[in-house]
Amino acid sequence: MSAPPPWESQQPVQPVWDRAVRRGPGVVNVLLVIIAALVLVVLAWFLSSSLGGGALISCGILALIPLSICIAGLMWIDRWDPEPRGALWFAFLWGAGISVVAALLLGSYVTELLSLALASTSSDVIGPVLQAPLVEEIAKGLGVLVLVFSRRSHFDGPVDGIVYAGMVGAGFAFTENILYFGAAALDGGGLGGLVAVFVIRGLFSPFAHVMFTAALGVVLGLAVARSGTRFIFPAFIVGLVPAIAGHMLWNGGLLVLFTDFFEFYFLIQLPLFLAALASIMALRRAERRVTEDRLGGYAAAGWFTGQEVHMLATRGGRSQALGWARRIGRQRTMKAFIRSATRLAFTRQRIMAGHDLQLNVGREQLLLADVTRLRHELLTTAAANTRG
Repeated sequence: MSAPPPWESQQPVQPVWDRAVRRGPGVVNVLLVIIAALVLVVLAWFLSSSLGGGALISCGILALIPLSICIAGLMWIDRWDPEPRGALWFAFLWGAGISVVAALLLGSYVTELLSLALASTSSDVIGPVLQAPLVEEIAKGLGVLVLVFSRRSHFDGPVDGIVYAGMVGAGFAFTENILYFGAAALDGGGLGGLVAVFVIRGLFSPFAHVMFTAALGVVLGLAVARSGTRFIFPAFIVGLVPAIAGHMLWNGGLLVLFTDFFEFYFLIQLPLFLAALASIMALRRAERRVTEDRLGGYAAAGWFTGQEVHMLATRGGRSQALGWARRIGRQRTMKAFIRSATRLAFTRQRIMAGHDLQLNVGREQLLLADVTRLRHELLTTAAANTRG
């Protein structure tokens, strides 16, 4: 005999939807992923011709280490309301391919313009401190902007902005690390030079590009949460300011402010990372509060019980529910139930803010159907196990 489900039963919920709502990522999103992947393939071919196939593979394997660190961190941030895998793949591919190609193609032209405008400034400052942050953050940021419009149903707020923008930054860092590792290996410095570059870029500061672009993602996420996409382009310009400024500080610290790497690292880089981590934790708590508040509204209307709200909107409740579902062989169904309920809460948040009402009301209907179906599957399995 199995334990009863961790929530009380309720009267049957009557469906209120009256028309079909499109599911799936859509043709446009699939095409975006394909195009971004093709660009990355072309870039890989170019890098192979310049570095050599063996160097590209070995440096790529080495670059997977900081990439894995970044992705693990972003998946931790994304645990409460996971984003679609297709959207995350597009973000990574944009960062690793399209934004790198844009930076390579436009970098020299922007450097020339800055050199003309700032004739008295050293070229050692213009390239890494001015041109690179400007071109790279705009190139990466355009990918986040595409996601705002192509994934409107999942781009809800600053946490989503951090995840999407962070994935773009992680992709860019991956390819850039291959370039740096390859240059170190071919530069005559030997293994020692390569190890030094790997430690500094891959272990001491793997989240650098993630943090820069995430600053833009936070601003875009706040704009989406408060006004939908109405002011997204002004928010994009505003968000580029901290992204570019942070990148400039990071690149220029040792050229302008400090002479010792470890002094710069412990006085500037590490405190910035810890401040970003504290901000992320605060934003995740706010995300959980939104889930609890909006599902509480549905509970008042009879769609959920109070026990279900606790189960779906708290970490302890989710852990207990997943443990129970695992015992009856329905863990995947419970995960889907939690995911649909969380999406429902954020859809209700957008409706209450007046964003894309027709679109979001349709999605709300679909999600209500999903949670009703998934609840029925869980309760049916629990009843069968109890009888057994």
